[in-house]
Amino acid sequence: MTDAVAESRLERMIARLATQRALLDRAAEMVANIDGPILEIGLGKGRTFSHLRGLFPDREIWAFDFEVHAAAHSRPAPARIVLGDFRETLLTCWTGIEGPPAFVHADIGTESRRADAALARFVGSVMAQRLAPGGILLGDRDMDCAGLIRLEPPAVALPEGISAWPYRLYRR
Repeated sequence: MTDAVAESRLERMIARLATQRALLDRAAEMVANIDGPILEIGLGKGRTFSHLRGLFPDREIWAFDFEVHAAAHSRPAPARIVLGDFRETLLTCWTGIEGPPAFVHADIGTESRRADAALARFVGSVMAQRLAPGGILLGDRDMDCAGLIRLEPPAVALPEGISAWPYRLYRR
């Protein structure tokens, strides 16, 4: 496989989705014995929410986004969707969410990593305070901050010639 093919947008999408699924599955195992709801920050089209619903069938799952783009079957009930700027909603949502979250998936990235950096640090700082002890944060951006321990992600089997997508796992 040539470098041009290995780095095509299609190949990058395959790598991202394969890595994301493997890490979501691993995170579910890691928080199996930790009580608390699940947060999906960046609902998007609801693909990850749909997967989380299968991983956590008995837990509340809350979704955050600027607006809803997901089909009705790929999103939580309206009462569990929090709309608005994450910098506001993540500071004001806690009265409705029962207990600290056991797992948070933050898929907040755009194609501009520079523009995403401040938002990612903000999300990390909020989750460092709000996650349940031992809880897991999985993000598509660097969310390093005090109070979170960055974990080495498990190896993810990807098709030949595809480099792993840089997802990050953190534990509180």
